[in-house]
Amino acid sequence: MKKNLKALLILGGAMLLAATALAKLPAPSDEAKAKAAEAAAKTAWTGKLEAYQLCKSQDKVAARTKPVVKGAKPAAPASTCVDPGPFVYVPAVAGAALPAAAASAVAAKKS
Repeated sequence: MKKNLKALLILGGAMLLAATALAKLPAPSDEAKAKAAEAAAKTAWTGKLEAYQLCKSQDKVAARTKPVVKGAKPAAPASTCVDPGPFVYVPAVAGAALPAAAASAVAAKKS
């Protein structure tokens, strides 16, 4: 009898938690959307920065491990690392006019 009661209480608690988890949340405010967009931009920039730092460190290791041939000039390292620069976030303005290139691409798709 105690097992059935315990199982019933656990099932009831789980149903209560499921009901609260499925409750519809209100739509985020414009401020929350802007913060989320900024956080996404910061995350993307951080990924680019980490890739740049990895590229630079790989170049350093490659420069140290290249075999040197006697009498040959060492080749200048051909680095393909792209510095992302400092983080600058420019929020998108709702209803802003599209740049000319984007507007012409949209027009081309429609026709």
